[in-house]
Amino acid sequence: MPPLTSMARTLAGKTILITGASSGIGRSTAFEFARTSPSNLKLILTARRVERLQEICKAIREEVGEGVEVCVKGLDVSRPEQVSGLVDSLPRDFQDIDVLVNNAGFMSGVERPPDIPQQVIDDVWATNVTGVINMTQAVLPIFKKRPDGGRGDVIMLGSIAGREPYVGGTLYCASKTAIRSFTDALRKELIATRIRVISVDPGQVLTEFNDIRYRFDREKADAVYAGCNPLSPDDVAEVIVFAAGRRENVVLADTLMFPSHQASATHIHRRL
Repeated sequence: MPPLTSMARTLAGKTILITGASSGIGRSTAFEFARTSPSNLKLILTARRVERLQEICKAIREEVGEGVEVCVKGLDVSRPEQVSGLVDSLPRDFQDIDVLVNNAGFMSGVERPPDIPQQVIDDVWATNVTGVINMTQAVLPIFKKRPDGGRGDVIMLGSIAGREPYVGGTLYCASKTAIRSFTDALRKELIATRIRVISVDPGQVLTEFNDIRYRFDREKADAVYAGCNPLSPDDVAEVIVFAAGRRENVVLADTLMFPSHQASATHIHRRL
């Protein structure tokens, strides 16, 4: 067996909880954690689509073996009662969570005010904002009870949309900006602890996000990336795991990542 890398040693024995793990960045993050620390790791994979999580669990076991234990849990982060009961519903040996990856989020439609349907407003806010806050509140008590001020990682999957609002993104940009402010304030509130608050903000990423946003109109979804080579979910997952794998005193607090054709939310070079 080859010697462990420094990241594998740092992550060894930890329990990682990932929301929205059934596809895209969440799915890639699960595999990246498993590949980085394949001999002693616990993964809690949550999402609404449990059957997909079960497939991921099987694939991880086939790839890295039994050294990574995986717990699959159905969870809709927009439902506060599901979030509040999550930790107690986990098997006992999965309850001592070390890393929370707040990945779940979405956008539906491209309507602008005053035409955004109320149900879309409610659903996006409940998932992207309230869900993230509630998940953080559910896990922080575990982190804070650890000795010497507490220990653990809260990793927020943000977006360039939270830094630079753009035309056509009123609701989504607002939701990501809210979480950016929550993240920055939380980091300051936890400064006396060893709890790390980490944000990873990608630009264009090729996931199911656009399919959902354009309500599965393939032509419109594909047009967003025409002439572009967006980031892959694996690209973002590598940064998430790298941040979690740093020595405890190192905080990669704020990471912004683009594909090479992008310089901001609105400055994109298309090679048509």
